Amino acid sequence: MKKPAPPTSPSEIPALSQVGALVLRVRSGEPEVLLLTSRETKRWVIPKGWPMKGRKNWASAAQEAREEAGVVGKTTKTPVGEFLYFKRRAAHFDLCRVEVYALTVEKLLRHFREKGQREARWFDLEEAAVRVQEPGLAALLGGLDWRAFAKPKPKRKLVA
Repeated sequence: MKKPAPPTSPSEIPALSQVGALVLRVRSGEPEVLLLTSRETKRWVIPKGWPMKGRKNWASAAQEAREEAGVVGKTTKTPVGEFLYFKRRAAHFDLCRVEVYALTVEKLLRHFREKGQREARWFDLEEAAVRVQEPGLAALLGGLDWRAFAKPKPKRKLVA
């Protein structure tokens, strides 16, 4: 019997599905990304979690950003990328594929579900790519064209 061919790309590797939010803002014309520490290992991560029943994946990613970081904003409806990581469980690790949606910050909440459980910090994209441990997330951060998500400045009306 012939062996099945090995996977040729990360999307062919069987994994559990998660969604994540790449929280972005622009300061002085430069992009910044919000990273959080994970609750257990204190690694730098993006807000992520399991898809939610009855919600689109982009809406689930936005909800994760709200619960974990107190961020509300406009989320892309299509993913900007994906990455693989190993989720730590009590007795084993699960391979997870995270579908990542960009979220442009509109509001920061004072009170949210996981306030005080994680550290949150803004980084420029280059520094964020160095801080995260997942190689796929680092690659996504390093290759991101952030201009596609930057809010255009409102046009000023000219008064005659």
